[in-house]
Amino acid sequence: MKRVLLISANMMKKPYAVYPLGLDYVVGVLKSRYETKILDMNEFSSLEKLGQQVLSYAPDYIGLSIRNVDNTDTINSKGFLSDYQHLVEVIRRNSQAPIILGGSGYTVFPLEFIRALDADYGIAGEGERFPVLLAALEDKIDVSAIPGIVTKQSTSVDYKAWNGGMRRTFDPDSAHTKYYLSYGGMLNLQTKRGCPFKCSYCTYPHIEGGRLRFFEPQEVARQACELQNAGAKYIFITDSAFNASYDHSLQVAEAFVNAGVSIPWGGFFAPTVPPDDYYQKLSGAGLTHVEFGTESMCDKMLHSLQKPFVTSDVFRAHHKALEAGLFIAHYFMLGGPGENEETLQETLNSVDQLAKAVFFFFCGIRVYPHTALYDTAVGEGQIGASQNLIEPVFYRSRFISDVDIIKKVEAHADGRLNWLIGAGESKATRILPRLYERGHTGPLWEHLI
Repeated sequence: MKRVLLISANMMKKPYAVYPLGLDYVVGVLKSRYETKILDMNEFSSLEKLGQQVLSYAPDYIGLSIRNVDNTDTINSKGFLSDYQHLVEVIRRNSQAPIILGGSGYTVFPLEFIRALDADYGIAGEGERFPVLLAALEDKIDVSAIPGIVTKQSTSVDYKAWNGGMRRTFDPDSAHTKYYLSYGGMLNLQTKRGCPFKCSYCTYPHIEGGRLRFFEPQEVARQACELQNAGAKYIFITDSAFNASYDHSLQVAEAFVNAGVSIPWGGFFAPTVPPDDYYQKLSGAGLTHVEFGTESMCDKMLHSLQKPFVTSDVFRAHHKALEAGLFIAHYFMLGGPGENEETLQETLNSVDQLAKAVFFFFCGIRVYPHTALYDTAVGEGQIGASQNLIEPVFYRSRFISDVDIIKKVEAHADGRLNWLIGAGESKATRILPRLYERGHTGPLWEHLI
């Protein structure tokens, strides 16, 4: 049986380390025909130690998963391309196996990454096409006709959401699972794929498609129990927005209760108006943390960002979550098209009215291809239509600079610990690692409220 080595290239641990969920789904479609092994860069103190593992395993194929292109932070902006280039150099020194790129970050820049890393193949979109690619390679069939498959010769990519089976294979005894259990105790879960929203800056619809594809609630609950039995202390749901379907998310919560899921969990939510008792029902099923992708508290800017809600909806969603006794965080993206001093001040004044929450402010919005913001930036001449954006590029409002936005947010925050500017580089990243090292679990941002 041939061997496939899957490597998670992500090394970001701020504000917390993220379990490589996507690779579990790749294992799920490969395991019937291939021996598989996952290596996670977060496990290794050096590239050399990873290289030793690659040499020892002697794989026939290597899948390299790229989740993060950069840290999306205008204050301390850092692109990760050079890190991935060094990683590929180490892999090449220890194996002659073909390198196949994949992952959400790769899917945004498939042609750019395959050239910059001199990889052999790439899978743009969902990783379930991995065995389709391998079968074609082994049968010596032209792989370029397979949707999402990228070669060194590719000049365009045929994007199509996966319409086949999706089944996760989780290994509670693997080294990378034990790493995440020991550092924060958080494992993740997916209840659906796709995103129906059309937010101007977001890559989710491009990566997973714009149509929601649901996992059976009972299967989601079974996986949650599997994570719980493995020793997870907290589950993070990775859906673009858990409440993108109120009906399905309530079914998942009910399945959690019926299955006996007892550990806390959280996820991303859109601050849309929920059904009556929605957050109370989720709280009763174990939800403890709600992370709202709010982005602005100014209706003009919400319209500009193509958000599916208005400011009054944010207040209602916030109060409903607060009434249910949940920990709440709001994420803001400031500096989009039309942002000025008045719209910014309106947001800051409204944030003051959101009680008992943590606020993450990103001042400047990363521009990615396949988004409406990209089209706007091209139309305004901020970027060129053929410009390589793999290194961080941020949209700049014509009416207020990023520097002025940061200054105004900092002045308004006035030292409040629950106001984090950027990814929380100056506060959260000092506090959270210490808490994890002391054995605390979960996202922990609630300690800043």
